[in-house]
Amino acid sequence: MGRMVAWEYALLVRRYQGQGRNFHVSFVWYGPDGSRKDITAYGDTAIAHLNRAGREGWELVSAAEDVNNVQGSTEVHRYHLKRPMA
Repeated sequence: MGRMVAWEYALLVRRYQGQGRNFHVSFVWYGPDGSRKDITAYGDTAIAHLNRAGREGWELVSAAEDVNNVQGSTEVHRYHLKRPMA
């Protein structure tokens, strides 16, 4: 029987808030150690952030989206990632 793989997990959250030309997009990284870091400056698209995480050994497990268009527009995308623990 093979060795069981232990995983660590992280979360990338993309938040879009605004209306028309007045909008703001931010990215926050929730690390496996419970840390929270604003990583907006590292790229302006989810693909840029996912590719950076992939280069660090992270694999996308699932993605979810919440959209609220009642007052203005808010979109929240959550990208759940995992990688084998060292």
